[in-house]
Amino acid sequence: MASKAISDFYRRHRQELLYGVSLALLLFVLRWLELRFLIIDHLIEIYVGAIALMFTGLGIWLAHKLTAPRAETRIVEREVYVTAGEEFILNEPERLRLGISQRELEVLQLVAEGLSNQQIAERLFVSLNTVKTHSSRIFEKLEVRNRTQAVERARRLGLIG
Repeated sequence: MASKAISDFYRRHRQELLYGVSLALLLFVLRWLELRFLIIDHLIEIYVGAIALMFTGLGIWLAHKLTAPRAETRIVEREVYVTAGEEFILNEPERLRLGISQRELEVLQLVAEGLSNQQIAERLFVSLNTVKTHSSRIFEKLEVRNRTQAVERARRLGLIG
C-alpha cells in the first residue's frame, strides 16, 4: 500500500522532482566552480598565507626550544651557624647524605685552612693526584665550582668549623 502511494506520487510529480534535482545539482556545480575560481584567483595569496603560518609556527617552536631552560635548578640549604664560644660539632647526617668520606672531609678542612694541593698532599702523606681527585669529588658532591665556594658551602652545612 505504501509503495503504491509512493509510485503514484512519483508518477504525478515526476517532472517537478526532476526539475528540483537538476536545479540542486546545477547549484552544487556552480558553487563548486565559484570556489575553484576563487581559489585560482587568489592562489598566490593562499600560498603566501600558508607559508607565513608555517614559518610563524616554526618560529614560535624554535624560540620556545632555544629560550627554555634545560634543567631547573633548585638549591635548598639549611643554615647552620656556630658561634665563637661554642665548640664545632660535625653535622654527621649531612655528611652521610652527601656521601663525603672521612678522607674527603680532611682534605676539605685543609682547603679551608688555605693550604695548596701540594701542602695538603705532604700533610696527609698522599700523592698530589690523590688530593686533586678528592677535591674534584668534593666539588661534585657539594655542587660547587671552586675551593672558595666549597669552603663556604661546607661551613653553612656544618661539615667544617
